[in-house]
Amino acid sequence: MGPDRGRQVSRRPARRRPARRRSRKNAGSEQLFLVGGGVLLVWLLLTGLVRFLAAHPWIPVVLVLCAGGVVAAWVVRRQRAFQWERVRSQGLRYALAQLDALHHRQFEHAVRDLMHRDGCADAVQVGGAGDNGADVKATDPFGRRWVIQCKHRRDGLAGAAVGTPDLQVLNGTGRPVHGGDVVVLVTNGRFTRPAIEFARNQRLHLVNRTVLAEWAGGSTPLWELLRAVPPPRRPTPLS
Repeated sequence: MGPDRGRQVSRRPARRRPARRRSRKNAGSEQLFLVGGGVLLVWLLLTGLVRFLAAHPWIPVVLVLCAGGVVAAWVVRRQRAFQWERVRSQGLRYALAQLDALHHRQFEHAVRDLMHRDGCADAVQVGGAGDNGADVKATDPFGRRWVIQCKHRRDGLAGAAVGTPDLQVLNGTGRPVHGGDVVVLVTNGRFTRPAIEFARNQRLHLVNRTVLAEWAGGSTPLWELLRAVPPPRRPTPLS
C-alpha cells in the first residue's frame, strides 16, 4: 500500500458568491430595463395622445361639454331633491292629540322636526343623559342659536305643571354652556305662575299648550309666535 493511499484528500466546495453577485446585478439591470421601458411606453402614449388631440381638436370640446352636462344634471337633481324636502317639511303638522300620545323622546324629535320645518337646517335632538338641560338645538335662518328643553306631559293640561326648578336648570346652561341666543322650554302641558314670572325675569321663552297647538298645527315659525325674541344676527334669511 502506497503512502498516499491512506490519505484523505479534502476538497472545499467551490465558491458561488461571484455567481450570486452576477445574478443580483442581472436582476438590477432587468428592473432598470423594465422601468425604463415603462417610462418610454408612457411617453410614447402621451405623445401619441397629444398628437391625436392636436389632429382632432373637437374631441376635448366634446368631453368638456359632456362633463359639464353631467355636473349640471347632478346640480339640478340636487336642487329638486332639496325643494322636495323643503315642501315636505313645510307641510309637517301635528295635532295636540298626536303630541300627547308620543313618548317623551319622540316629543323631542317632533320639536326638532318642527324647527327644521321652519328653516333650521341644522336642527338636532340632543336630549339624553348628560344633556345639560338641552333637548333640541337649532340655528334659525336669521343666525340665532336656539336651545330648547322639552317637557312632555302624557295627560296634557291635566298633568303636572312645569315649575321653576326645570327653568332654573335651563337658565343655568342655556346661554353659558350651550351658547343659546333664544332659550326656550316647550311643553304640551302648562306652567306654574312662579315659573312664568321666573322666565320673564330671566329672558326665557315659554311654549305652553296653546302656543304649541298654534305652532305645530300651522305653518308660522316659532320666532313669530314668541315675544321679545332677540334681534337677528343676519339681516335677511338664507335662501
